[in-house]
Amino acid sequence: MPARALPATATEGEGEPPGAPTLPAIATVVVLGALLSILDTTVVNVAIDALARELDAPLATIQWVATGYLLALATTIPLSGWAADRFGSRRLFLAAVALFSAGSALCGAAWSAESLIAFRVVQGLGGGLILPAGITLIGQTAGPRRMARTMSAIGVPMLIAPMLGPLLGGGLLDAVSWRWIFLVNVPAGVVVLLLAARLLPRDPAPAPRQRLDWAGLALLSPGLAALVYGLARVGSGRDAPGANAGALTDHATALLPLLAGALLLAAFARHALRRDGALLDLRLLRERSVAAAAVALLLLGGAFLGALFLLPLLFQLARGESAFATGLLLLPQGAAAALTLALTGRLADRIGAGRVVLAGLLPFVLGLAALTRITATTPDLALAAALLLFGAGMGATMMPAMTAAYRTLERARVARATALLTIVQRLGSSLGVALAAVALGDGRAAADFASAFRWPLLLALAAVVPAIVLACHRPEGSVVKQA
Repeated sequence: MPARALPATATEGEGEPPGAPTLPAIATVVVLGALLSILDTTVVNVAIDALARELDAPLATIQWVATGYLLALATTIPLSGWAADRFGSRRLFLAAVALFSAGSALCGAAWSAESLIAFRVVQGLGGGLILPAGITLIGQTAGPRRMARTMSAIGVPMLIAPMLGPLLGGGLLDAVSWRWIFLVNVPAGVVVLLLAARLLPRDPAPAPRQRLDWAGLALLSPGLAALVYGLARVGSGRDAPGANAGALTDHATALLPLLAGALLLAAFARHALRRDGALLDLRLLRERSVAAAAVALLLLGGAFLGALFLLPLLFQLARGESAFATGLLLLPQGAAAALTLALTGRLADRIGAGRVVLAGLLPFVLGLAALTRITATTPDLALAAALLLFGAGMGATMMPAMTAAYRTLERARVARATALLTIVQRLGSSLGVALAAVALGDGRAAADFASAFRWPLLLALAAVVPAIVLACHRPEGSVVKQA
Protein backbone atom coordinates (compact mmCIF):
# COMPACT_ATOMS: atom_id res chain seq x y z
CA MET A 1 0.00 0.00 0.00
CA PRO A 2 1.44 3.44 -0.89
CA ALA A 3 2.65 5.51 2.02
CA ARG A 4 0.05 8.22 1.41
CA ALA A 5 -2.74 5.74 1.97
CA LEU A 6 -1.57 4.87 5.43
CA PRO A 7 -3.62 6.43 8.25
CA ALA A 8 -1.83 8.97 10.37
CA THR A 9 -1.39 7.99 14.00
CA ALA A 10 -0.83 10.03 17.11
CA THR A 11 2.36 8.16 17.86
CA GLU A 12 4.17 7.73 14.57
CA GLY A 13 2.77 10.44 12.35
CA GLU A 14 3.87 8.46 9.28
CA GLY A 15 2.04 9.10 6.00
CA GLU A 16 -0.83 11.55 6.31
CA PRO A 17 -4.05 10.82 4.42
CA PRO A 18 -4.94 13.04 1.44
CA GLY A 19 -6.13 16.46 2.59
CA ALA A 20 -4.66 16.08 6.07
CA PRO A 21 -2.77 19.08 7.51
CA THR A 22 0.92 18.79 6.64
CA LEU A 23 3.69 18.92 9.22
CA PRO A 24 5.21 22.14 7.78
CA ALA A 25 1.80 23.86 7.97
CA ILE A 26 1.26 22.77 11.56
CA ALA A 27 4.82 23.77 12.54
CA THR A 28 4.31 27.20 10.94
CA VAL A 29 1.18 27.86 13.00
CA VAL A 30 2.87 26.67 16.17
CA VAL A 31 5.92 28.86 15.55
CA LEU A 32 3.75 31.94 14.91
CA GLY A 33 1.82 31.33 18.13
CA ALA A 34 4.97 30.63 20.11
CA LEU A 35 6.63 33.79 18.78
CA LEU A 36 3.80 35.88 20.26
CA SER A 37 4.38 34.35 23.67
CA ILE A 38 8.19 34.35 23.60
CA LEU A 39 8.55 37.86 22.16
CA ASP A 40 6.61 39.22 25.11
CA THR A 41 9.16 37.85 27.56
CA THR A 42 11.54 40.63 26.45
CA VAL A 43 9.55 43.11 24.34
CA VAL A 44 8.84 45.31 27.38
CA ASN A 45 12.46 45.35 28.58
CA VAL A 46 13.31 48.43 26.51
CA ALA A 47 10.18 50.17 27.84
CA ILE A 48 10.85 49.66 31.56
CA ASP A 49 12.26 53.15 32.02
CA ALA A 50 9.49 54.73 29.92
CA LEU A 51 6.81 52.82 31.83
CA ALA A 52 8.26 53.99 35.14
CA ARG A 53 7.98 57.60 33.95
CA GLU A 54 4.60 57.34 32.21
CA LEU A 55 2.93 55.45 35.05
CA ASP A 56 4.78 57.33 37.82
CA ALA A 57 6.13 54.17 39.47
CA PRO A 58 9.60 53.14 40.74
CA LEU A 59 11.70 50.65 38.78
CA ALA A 60 11.29 48.08 41.57
CA THR A 61 7.53 48.11 40.90
CA ILE A 62 7.69 48.30 37.11
CA GLN A 63 10.02 45.28 36.94
CA TRP A 64 6.95 43.24 37.89
CA VAL A 65 5.64 43.96 34.38
CA ALA A 66 8.38 41.55 33.23
CA THR A 67 8.48 39.25 36.27
CA GLY A 68 4.70 38.89 36.55
CA TYR A 69 4.45 37.74 32.95
CA LEU A 70 7.22 35.18 33.38
CA LEU A 71 5.68 33.93 36.61
CA ALA A 72 2.29 33.47 34.96
CA LEU A 73 3.98 31.51 32.17
CA ALA A 74 5.60 29.19 34.70
CA THR A 75 2.46 28.55 36.74
CA THR A 76 0.30 27.54 33.75
CA ILE A 77 2.72 25.16 32.05
CA PRO A 78 2.09 22.31 34.56
CA LEU A 79 -1.59 22.38 33.56
CA SER A 80 -0.81 21.93 29.87
CA GLY A 81 -0.54 18.13 29.91
CA TRP A 82 -3.80 17.62 31.79
CA ALA A 83 -5.61 20.27 29.73
CA ALA A 84 -4.45 18.76 26.42
CA ASP A 85 -5.77 15.34 27.48
CA ARG A 86 -9.00 16.79 28.80
CA PHE A 87 -9.90 19.26 26.02
CA GLY A 88 -7.59 18.38 23.11
CA SER A 89 -4.37 20.04 21.96
CA ARG A 90 -6.02 22.00 19.15
CA ARG A 91 -8.70 23.45 21.41
CA LEU A 92 -6.09 24.25 24.06
CA PHE A 93 -3.90 26.05 21.50
CA LEU A 94 -6.84 28.13 20.22
CA ALA A 95 -7.98 29.02 23.75
CA ALA A 96 -4.44 29.96 24.79
CA VAL A 97 -3.92 32.30 21.81
CA ALA A 98 -7.33 33.89 22.42
CA LEU A 99 -6.57 34.50 26.12
CA PHE A 100 -3.14 35.90 25.27
CA SER A 101 -4.66 38.30 22.73
CA ALA A 102 -7.33 39.44 25.20
CA GLY A 103 -4.67 40.03 27.85
CA SER A 104 -2.66 42.06 25.33
CA ALA A 105 -5.67 44.29 24.64
CA LEU A 106 -6.14 44.84 28.36
CA CYS A 107 -2.44 45.72 28.78
CA GLY A 108 -2.78 48.33 26.05
CA ALA A 109 -5.65 49.91 27.99
CA ALA A 110 -3.90 49.87 31.40
CA TRP A 111 -4.20 53.06 33.46
CA SER A 112 -1.64 52.37 36.23
CA ALA A 113 1.36 50.23 37.06
CA GLU A 114 -0.82 47.92 39.16
CA SER A 115 -3.40 47.41 36.40
CA LEU A 116 -0.66 46.78 33.82
CA ILE A 117 0.95 44.15 36.05
CA ALA A 118 -2.42 42.44 36.60
CA PHE A 119 -3.18 42.38 32.87
CA ARG A 120 0.31 41.08 32.11
CA VAL A 121 -0.51 38.13 34.36
CA VAL A 122 -3.66 37.49 32.31
CA GLN A 123 -1.56 37.69 29.16
CA GLY A 124 0.96 35.25 30.64
CA LEU A 125 -1.70 32.74 31.62
CA GLY A 126 -2.56 32.35 27.93
CA GLY A 127 1.01 32.64 26.73
CA GLY A 128 2.21 29.88 29.03
CA LEU A 129 -0.08 27.33 27.38
CA ILE A 130 0.71 28.20 23.74
CA LEU A 131 4.09 26.49 23.42
CA PRO A 132 3.31 23.22 25.29
CA ALA A 133 0.08 22.80 23.30
CA GLY A 134 1.95 23.50 20.09
CA ILE A 135 4.75 21.04 20.84
CA THR A 136 2.13 18.38 21.61
CA LEU A 137 0.47 19.03 18.23
CA ILE A 138 3.82 18.69 16.46
CA GLY A 139 4.60 15.48 18.34
CA GLN A 140 1.25 13.97 17.41
CA THR A 141 1.88 14.70 13.74
CA ALA A 142 5.63 14.21 13.42
CA GLY A 143 6.08 11.11 15.51
CA PRO A 144 9.45 10.20 17.03
CA ARG A 145 11.23 9.83 13.68
CA ARG A 146 10.68 13.44 12.63
CA MET A 147 10.40 15.09 16.05
CA ALA A 148 14.07 16.02 16.48
CA ARG A 149 14.39 17.55 13.00
CA THR A 150 11.20 19.53 13.41
CA MET A 151 12.18 20.83 16.85
CA SER A 152 15.56 21.92 15.49
CA ALA A 153 13.85 23.84 12.70
CA ILE A 154 11.47 25.70 14.99
CA GLY A 155 14.16 26.19 17.63
CA VAL A 156 15.90 28.94 15.65
CA PRO A 157 13.01 31.44 15.62
CA MET A 158 12.13 30.56 19.21
CA LEU A 159 15.66 31.38 20.34
CA ILE A 160 15.85 34.56 18.28
CA ALA A 161 12.46 35.82 19.53
CA PRO A 162 13.67 36.98 22.99
CA MET A 163 16.40 38.97 21.27
CA LEU A 164 14.09 40.51 18.66
CA GLY A 165 11.73 41.62 21.43
CA PRO A 166 13.80 44.70 22.39
CA LEU A 167 14.05 45.76 18.73
CA LEU A 168 10.30 45.49 18.19
CA GLY A 169 9.56 47.17 21.52
CA GLY A 170 12.04 49.95 20.85
CA GLY A 171 10.63 50.66 17.41
CA LEU A 172 7.06 50.84 18.67
CA LEU A 173 8.07 52.94 21.67
CA ASP A 174 9.85 55.49 19.49
CA ALA A 175 7.24 55.52 16.71
CA VAL A 176 3.98 55.54 18.69
CA SER A 177 3.69 54.76 22.41
CA TRP A 178 4.28 52.05 24.96
CA ARG A 179 0.65 50.89 24.59
CA TRP A 180 1.34 49.57 21.10
CA ILE A 181 3.94 47.17 22.50
CA PHE A 182 0.89 45.21 23.70
CA LEU A 183 -1.79 46.25 21.21
CA VAL A 184 0.24 44.93 18.26
CA ASN A 185 -0.39 41.42 19.60
CA VAL A 186 -4.14 41.71 19.01
CA PRO A 187 -4.20 41.66 15.17
CA ALA A 188 -1.30 39.21 15.18
CA GLY A 189 -3.26 36.93 17.53
CA VAL A 190 -6.32 37.11 15.27
CA VAL A 191 -4.18 36.00 12.30
CA VAL A 192 -2.78 33.06 14.29
CA LEU A 193 -6.29 32.06 15.38
CA LEU A 194 -7.56 32.08 11.78
CA LEU A 195 -4.59 30.04 10.56
CA ALA A 196 -4.90 27.61 13.45
CA ALA A 197 -8.61 27.07 12.85
CA ARG A 198 -7.85 26.27 9.21
CA LEU A 199 -4.58 24.34 9.37
CA LEU A 200 -4.40 22.49 12.69
CA PRO A 201 -5.69 18.90 12.71
CA ARG A 202 -8.90 18.10 14.52
CA ASP A 203 -8.51 16.69 18.00
CA PRO A 204 -8.92 12.90 18.21
CA ALA A 205 -11.47 11.29 20.47
CA PRO A 206 -10.70 12.45 24.04
CA ALA A 207 -8.89 10.08 26.36
CA PRO A 208 -10.62 8.85 29.51
CA ARG A 209 -10.97 11.77 31.87
CA GLN A 210 -8.06 12.19 34.22
CA ARG A 211 -8.66 14.02 37.46
CA LEU A 212 -6.74 17.23 37.89
CA ASP A 213 -4.16 17.11 40.66
CA TRP A 214 -5.78 19.86 42.71
CA ALA A 215 -3.52 19.26 45.70
CA GLY A 216 -0.44 19.63 43.51
CA LEU A 217 -1.84 22.76 41.90
CA ALA A 218 -2.57 24.28 45.31
CA LEU A 219 1.04 23.70 46.35
CA LEU A 220 2.97 24.45 43.16
CA SER A 221 1.41 27.67 41.87
CA PRO A 222 1.41 29.58 45.21
CA GLY A 223 4.90 28.26 45.91
CA LEU A 224 6.27 29.69 42.69
CA ALA A 225 4.47 32.99 43.22
CA ALA A 226 5.68 33.37 46.81
CA LEU A 227 9.28 32.59 45.88
CA VAL A 228 9.51 35.20 43.12
CA TYR A 229 7.54 37.75 45.17
CA GLY A 230 10.04 37.41 48.01
CA LEU A 231 12.95 37.99 45.64
CA ALA A 232 11.29 41.08 44.23
CA ARG A 233 10.64 42.44 47.74
CA VAL A 234 14.35 42.17 48.54
CA GLY A 235 15.07 44.62 45.72
CA SER A 236 12.17 46.97 46.35
CA GLY A 237 12.88 47.32 50.06
CA ARG A 238 16.60 47.80 49.84
CA ASP A 239 16.62 51.39 48.61
CA ALA A 240 13.21 52.54 49.76
CA PRO A 241 12.99 55.68 51.84
CA GLY A 242 13.20 54.84 55.51
CA ALA A 243 14.49 51.37 54.79
CA ASN A 244 17.00 51.54 57.61
CA ALA A 245 14.36 52.57 60.12
CA GLY A 246 12.08 49.74 59.14
CA ALA A 247 14.75 47.15 58.44
CA LEU A 248 13.01 44.43 60.44
CA THR A 249 9.76 44.92 58.54
CA ASP A 250 11.57 45.06 55.19
CA HIS A 251 13.36 41.79 55.92
CA ALA A 252 10.13 40.12 57.02
CA THR A 253 8.22 41.08 53.87
CA ALA A 254 11.00 39.50 51.78
CA LEU A 255 12.05 36.50 53.85
CA LEU A 256 8.59 35.25 54.80
CA PRO A 257 7.44 34.79 51.17
CA LEU A 258 10.78 33.20 50.32
CA LEU A 259 10.43 30.74 53.17
CA ALA A 260 6.77 30.04 52.39
CA GLY A 261 7.56 29.46 48.71
CA ALA A 262 10.41 27.07 49.51
CA LEU A 263 8.20 25.09 51.92
CA LEU A 264 5.32 24.88 49.43
CA LEU A 265 7.62 23.67 46.66
CA ALA A 266 9.17 21.10 49.00
CA ALA A 267 5.67 19.90 49.94
CA PHE A 268 4.77 19.63 46.25
CA ALA A 269 7.90 17.58 45.57
CA ARG A 270 6.98 15.17 48.39
CA HIS A 271 3.41 14.98 47.06
CA ALA A 272 4.45 14.43 43.43
CA LEU A 273 6.92 11.65 44.24
CA ARG A 274 4.21 9.70 46.08
CA ARG A 275 1.24 10.18 43.75
CA ASP A 276 0.49 8.73 40.33
CA GLY A 277 -0.80 11.33 37.89
CA ALA A 278 0.81 14.27 39.70
CA LEU A 279 0.71 17.70 38.11
CA LEU A 280 4.42 17.32 37.29
CA ASP A 281 6.06 13.90 37.01
CA LEU A 282 9.06 14.45 39.27
CA ARG A 283 9.89 10.74 39.10
CA LEU A 284 11.51 11.52 35.76
CA LEU A 285 14.29 13.19 37.73
CA ARG A 286 15.48 9.72 38.71
CA GLU A 287 16.91 9.58 35.20
CA ARG A 288 20.35 11.16 35.46
CA SER A 289 20.14 12.83 32.05
CA VAL A 290 16.75 14.40 32.85
CA ALA A 291 17.90 15.63 36.26
CA ALA A 292 21.11 17.13 34.85
CA ALA A 293 19.22 18.77 31.98
CA ALA A 294 16.65 20.21 34.39
CA VAL A 295 19.34 21.81 36.55
CA ALA A 296 21.17 23.09 33.47
CA LEU A 297 17.99 24.63 32.04
CA LEU A 298 17.11 26.23 35.38
CA LEU A 299 20.51 27.91 35.57
CA LEU A 300 20.82 28.76 31.87
CA GLY A 301 17.30 30.17 31.74
CA GLY A 302 18.09 32.39 34.72
CA ALA A 303 21.37 33.58 33.24
CA PHE A 304 19.84 34.20 29.81
CA LEU A 305 16.73 36.14 30.82
CA GLY A 306 18.52 37.89 33.68
CA ALA A 307 21.09 39.26 31.24
CA LEU A 308 18.40 40.17 28.69
CA PHE A 309 16.59 42.12 31.41
CA LEU A 310 19.73 44.15 32.15
CA LEU A 311 21.07 44.76 28.64
CA PRO A 312 18.36 47.15 27.34
CA LEU A 313 18.50 49.14 30.58
CA LEU A 314 22.28 49.32 30.29
CA PHE A 315 22.12 50.88 26.84
CA GLN A 316 19.31 53.27 27.74
CA LEU A 317 20.19 54.38 31.27
CA ALA A 318 23.97 54.12 31.36
CA ARG A 319 24.78 54.88 27.71
CA GLY A 320 21.90 57.16 26.70
CA GLU A 321 20.66 55.18 23.67
CA SER A 322 17.11 55.44 22.33
CA ALA A 323 14.75 52.48 22.59
CA PHE A 324 15.02 51.62 18.88
CA ALA A 325 18.81 52.02 18.86
CA THR A 326 18.93 49.68 21.85
CA GLY A 327 17.06 47.04 19.88
CA LEU A 328 19.51 47.36 16.99
CA LEU A 329 22.49 47.08 19.32
CA LEU A 330 21.10 43.80 20.67
CA LEU A 331 20.78 42.22 17.21
CA PRO A 332 24.33 40.77 17.07
CA GLN A 333 23.61 38.34 19.88
CA GLY A 334 20.43 37.18 18.12
CA ALA A 335 22.28 36.54 14.88
CA ALA A 336 25.04 34.68 16.72
CA ALA A 337 22.51 32.53 18.58
CA ALA A 338 20.66 31.58 15.39
CA LEU A 339 23.84 30.70 13.52
CA THR A 340 25.23 28.65 16.42
CA LEU A 341 21.97 26.74 16.91
CA ALA A 342 21.84 25.87 13.21
CA LEU A 343 25.43 24.58 13.30
CA THR A 344 25.18 22.64 16.56
CA GLY A 345 22.15 20.54 15.52
CA ARG A 346 24.13 18.08 13.43
CA LEU A 347 27.11 18.30 15.76
CA ALA A 348 24.95 17.21 18.70
CA ASP A 349 23.88 14.08 16.80
CA ARG A 350 27.52 13.30 16.04
CA ILE A 351 29.30 13.88 19.37
CA GLY A 352 26.40 14.09 21.84
CA ALA A 353 24.27 17.03 22.95
CA GLY A 354 25.88 17.10 26.40
CA ARG A 355 29.31 17.80 24.97
CA VAL A 356 27.88 20.60 22.85
CA VAL A 357 26.36 22.18 25.97
CA LEU A 358 29.68 22.02 27.80
CA ALA A 359 31.56 23.58 24.89
CA GLY A 360 28.87 26.25 24.44
CA LEU A 361 29.27 27.40 28.03
CA LEU A 362 32.74 28.77 27.24
CA PRO A 363 31.62 31.67 24.99
CA PHE A 364 28.53 32.15 27.15
CA VAL A 365 30.61 32.64 30.31
CA LEU A 366 33.21 34.78 28.51
CA GLY A 367 30.51 37.10 27.18
CA LEU A 368 28.91 37.54 30.60
CA ALA A 369 32.33 38.00 32.24
CA ALA A 370 33.07 40.83 29.80
CA LEU A 371 29.78 42.51 30.76
CA THR A 372 30.80 42.50 34.43
CA ARG A 373 33.74 44.72 33.41
CA ILE A 374 31.59 47.32 31.65
CA THR A 375 32.36 50.99 32.29
CA ALA A 376 30.99 54.30 31.03
CA THR A 377 33.80 54.44 28.45
CA THR A 378 33.75 50.86 27.19
CA PRO A 379 33.97 50.99 23.34
CA ASP A 380 30.96 49.88 21.31
CA LEU A 381 33.14 47.32 19.54
CA ALA A 382 34.03 45.65 22.83
CA LEU A 383 30.35 45.54 23.80
CA ALA A 384 29.44 44.01 20.43
CA ALA A 385 32.11 41.32 20.90
CA ALA A 386 30.71 40.48 24.35
CA LEU A 387 27.18 40.22 22.91
CA LEU A 388 28.39 37.95 20.08
CA LEU A 389 29.99 35.60 22.60
CA PHE A 390 26.87 35.70 24.77
CA GLY A 391 24.56 34.90 21.84
CA ALA A 392 26.78 32.16 20.44
CA GLY A 393 26.92 30.48 23.83
CA MET A 394 23.16 30.69 24.23
CA GLY A 395 22.58 29.01 20.87
CA ALA A 396 24.90 26.17 21.82
CA THR A 397 23.45 25.44 25.26
CA MET A 398 19.66 25.82 25.72
CA MET A 399 18.23 23.58 22.99
CA PRO A 400 21.01 20.94 23.18
CA ALA A 401 20.47 20.70 26.95
CA MET A 402 16.80 19.87 26.39
CA THR A 403 17.69 17.36 23.65
CA ALA A 404 20.17 15.60 25.93
CA ALA A 405 17.41 14.89 28.44
CA TYR A 406 15.53 12.60 26.08
CA ARG A 407 18.32 10.15 25.41
CA THR A 408 17.28 7.57 28.02
CA LEU A 409 13.50 8.03 27.86
CA GLU A 410 10.92 5.81 26.25
CA ARG A 411 8.73 7.56 23.70
CA ALA A 412 5.71 7.54 26.03
CA ARG A 413 7.59 9.63 28.59
CA VAL A 414 8.85 12.36 26.27
CA ALA A 415 5.70 14.52 26.59
CA ARG A 416 5.84 14.45 30.39
CA ALA A 417 9.54 15.28 30.30
CA THR A 418 8.81 18.24 28.02
CA ALA A 419 6.30 19.68 30.50
CA LEU A 420 8.74 19.25 33.38
CA LEU A 421 11.73 20.77 31.58
CA THR A 422 9.68 23.66 30.21
CA ILE A 423 8.45 24.75 33.63
CA VAL A 424 11.96 24.42 35.08
CA GLN A 425 13.27 26.66 32.32
CA ARG A 426 10.47 29.18 32.87
CA LEU A 427 11.08 29.15 36.61
CA GLY A 428 14.75 29.79 36.01
CA SER A 429 13.86 32.68 33.69
CA SER A 430 11.59 34.37 36.24
CA LEU A 431 14.11 33.90 39.02
CA GLY A 432 16.89 35.24 36.81
CA VAL A 433 14.94 38.43 36.08
CA ALA A 434 14.12 38.83 39.77
CA LEU A 435 17.76 38.35 40.81
CA ALA A 436 18.94 40.82 38.17
CA ALA A 437 16.37 43.39 39.32
CA VAL A 438 17.38 42.88 42.95
CA ALA A 439 21.06 43.35 42.10
CA LEU A 440 20.42 46.48 40.02
CA GLY A 441 17.95 48.14 42.40
CA ASP A 442 17.63 51.80 41.35
CA GLY A 443 21.13 51.90 39.87
CA ARG A 444 21.67 53.77 36.60
CA ALA A 445 25.47 53.99 36.29
CA ALA A 446 27.61 51.59 34.26
CA ALA A 447 29.23 50.35 37.47
CA ASP A 448 25.81 49.35 38.84
CA PHE A 449 25.13 47.25 35.76
CA ALA A 450 28.59 45.66 35.89
CA SER A 451 27.82 44.55 39.43
CA ALA A 452 24.36 43.26 38.49
CA PHE A 453 25.75 41.14 35.63
CA ARG A 454 27.64 39.08 38.20
CA TRP A 455 24.43 37.19 38.99
CA PRO A 456 23.86 35.87 35.44
CA LEU A 457 27.57 35.04 35.34
CA LEU A 458 27.37 33.03 38.58
CA LEU A 459 24.34 31.12 37.25
CA ALA A 460 26.21 30.32 34.04
CA LEU A 461 29.27 29.13 35.96
CA ALA A 462 27.08 26.90 38.13
CA ALA A 463 25.67 25.32 34.94
CA VAL A 464 29.10 23.82 34.23
CA VAL A 465 28.43 21.05 36.77
CA PRO A 466 25.24 19.64 35.17
CA ALA A 467 26.82 20.18 31.74
CA ILE A 468 29.69 17.88 32.71
CA VAL A 469 27.17 15.24 33.82
CA LEU A 470 25.37 15.50 30.47
CA ALA A 471 28.66 15.33 28.56
CA CYS A 472 29.71 12.17 30.38
CA HIS A 473 26.33 10.47 30.00
CA ARG A 474 26.04 8.84 26.59
CA PRO A 475 23.46 6.05 26.60
CA GLU A 476 22.49 3.94 23.61
CA GLY A 477 19.14 3.79 21.86
CA SER A 478 17.95 7.33 22.52
CA VAL A 479 14.89 9.04 21.18
CA VAL A 480 17.09 11.58 19.47
CA LYS A 481 19.09 8.92 17.68
CA GLN A 482 15.90 7.47 16.25
CA ALA A 483 15.02 10.79 14.64
